[in-house]
Amino acid sequence: MAGAAGSSLGEEDGGGRVSSAPPAEVEAVAADWMLEFACCCLCRHFGEERPAEFRRWRDVAQALINGLSKIPTHQKKTVYLCQLLIRIAKGKNLECHFENDQRISPLESALSFWTLLEREEIKLEKLHEDIRRLIQIQIVAVHMENGYFKEAAEVLERLFTDSESDKPLRVKLATVIKSKDPYVPLLQSFSYNLLISKIKSYIELFVKENESNFLIQAATKQVESKGLGATALQNKTVNVNENDKGNLETKQRSMKEQQSITSQSPGDIKNSTVRPHSGRKCRVSSVPQSLNSLQNVEKHGDALACGRRRQRWTYKEDLELKSGIREFGVGNWAKILVHGDFNNRTSVMLKDRWRTLCRIEQG
Repeated sequence: MAGAAGSSLGEEDGGGRVSSAPPAEVEAVAADWMLEFACCCLCRHFGEERPAEFRRWRDVAQALINGLSKIPTHQKKTVYLCQLLIRIAKGKNLECHFENDQRISPLESALSFWTLLEREEIKLEKLHEDIRRLIQIQIVAVHMENGYFKEAAEVLERLFTDSESDKPLRVKLATVIKSKDPYVPLLQSFSYNLLISKIKSYIELFVKENESNFLIQAATKQVESKGLGATALQNKTVNVNENDKGNLETKQRSMKEQQSITSQSPGDIKNSTVRPHSGRKCRVSSVPQSLNSLQNVEKHGDALACGRRRQRWTYKEDLELKSGIREFGVGNWAKILVHGDFNNRTSVMLKDRWRTLCRIEQG
């Protein structure tokens, strides 16, 4: 078997002729193609908000990157972009660490790779500056959303130099940290969702630049030659119909459970209290909000199927609820539920919790 493998790699080409190409160099070229292909898949699933597929290709890309003894010059941009997206996807999770220094959050680590990416660009556009500023702002915002105001101030010292160009933003963020309000207009205007949107714009440009990847071209020809595109379209139609049926069943089940919750005594909700930040680290989402929406819906569906126990509202959930109300307005509970990171809640629960918070603040 070993002899056969050596023959296919280093001795004979597809036409049966002896090849002089060294196997190691052949492997290196193939690894280049695979890394570029994995990066394109990573970009696509990030843009299409498919968390499961994103994680799968993240692992593939990371394995290929770990196999590099040195990053080739022509692959630097690809490697840096993969590392950026992997960290952005964990941006809300302060429990996740990519650096030896445990103080460095995923977004702060992402900023270092964005700096490396900027160095690989021939010309820096406004988009590059927008993304840099958004990452800087959200590094501070994520700490504040979790109640880590002291850590937010420490991050600010690490983020900015004494240059005049950085001074205005640094002063504004310092003022925001002192207010201890994660919902000030600055943080709402330069939100995490806006950061994700800008990153998507950047990766669209990257994917267009890499359409000539050999594996993508070869796979495209294979699909077209076998007519697999039409088959995939038919399968997609079947899947959509099945999903529609599943969604209908989930909605019917949800309506029944919401009716049972509505019939509960108001005292059951009234007795819950707001728990201020206790200094413990909050358990947060491991993917950004825009990538988490599908998982959040699936999580609620599983909870409905298995039954639900009443759980105390956490400090983090209260912040999510307030943030959702600021973005979508009072009454849009379904939208707030889908876009927020809640622990097995329903829209009725969100409405009742908001009433409770209002009574507490008034009284």
